[in-house]
Amino acid sequence: MKIAIISVSDKGQKLALNLKEQLDDDSTVLKTDIYHKNVKKHFPYLFYEYDAIIAIMASGILIRTIAPLIESKVTDPAILNIDDNGNFVISTLSGHLGGANKLTKKIANLIDAIPVITTSTDVNKKLGIDVLAKDLYLSIDNTKEILFFNKAILDGKKLEFTINPEKNFKYLFEYIEKVTLEMDVSFSHSNDVNTNEIHVACDNHKIILKEKSIVVGIGCRRGKECFKIYEGLSDSIDKLGIHISRINMLSSAEIKKDEQGILELSDKLNIPVNFVGLDKLKLFESNDIQKSEFVYSKFGIYGVCEPSALITAGFDSKLIYKKTSYDGVTISVAISK
Repeated sequence: MKIAIISVSDKGQKLALNLKEQLDDDSTVLKTDIYHKNVKKHFPYLFYEYDAIIAIMASGILIRTIAPLIESKVTDPAILNIDDNGNFVISTLSGHLGGANKLTKKIANLIDAIPVITTSTDVNKKLGIDVLAKDLYLSIDNTKEILFFNKAILDGKKLEFTINPEKNFKYLFEYIEKVTLEMDVSFSHSNDVNTNEIHVACDNHKIILKEKSIVVGIGCRRGKECFKIYEGLSDSIDKLGIHISRINMLSSAEIKKDEQGILELSDKLNIPVNFVGLDKLKLFESNDIQKSEFVYSKFGIYGVCEPSALITAGFDSKLIYKKTSYDGVTISVAISK
């Protein structure tokens, strides 16, 4: 997640700097940039360049500024509103698909504030269909149906989930079982459903949830043991809330294609691994990857885990977990569009 923090007062700027310092240590946050004053000038840029905007200012200023920019719950960034004293963190826009509700709770915890969330499903302790999709990294084929399904959930109606019997959907079952918010569901199986899809039906309405491709990029020192690589992978997906069965692919550079630790991990987890050619890695460009001069001096490429994950996840993919080191192992996670 790329986060912009914008403030208008000196007190707000001080709070922004404190918040940035904490977020910079979070591997799920790719970058945090700070902006100060000139709200009307900055917002049209921030709105399209960041996944989330934290506005430390009066709500009136924020609402008047974003009103002309709002387009859709599918594309609008998450927007949070914080008062100068840091007493309240308010989820203002894109609470579910944009992740504002979840980010609100995280930020409130970091600055010891009160989180304010107003979405109907949340306040009524129900699990929205779009929350489920966001948490499990699923796309929604017809976002216009979200309103119907969330109203059905609020009304206590049962949702019928249909999945392919050949696919391991342990991540879905465990999520439904563990989540604290309520959703009344039943499951059925059909070979007519694609293995990467979940069909949800209620009262002649249907919505299709489709897995985005999740790729774990791996870099490691020569001879690193399988269990050491697994420890790094396990920690990263735990922080993202991803079940092991939700991972679609492992990835690394072709220089690691004989690395027994990676090959053994792929075999034990039953997750395929893609080794990306050096020519592709040399040509790959992204402002989001962390460049290593050491790796470049040895192999002529600026990195292994981040670029290999992004290339494997496909065009327009993005990082959701930046390169993080685990005792000689580096892990990143990318997701397809």
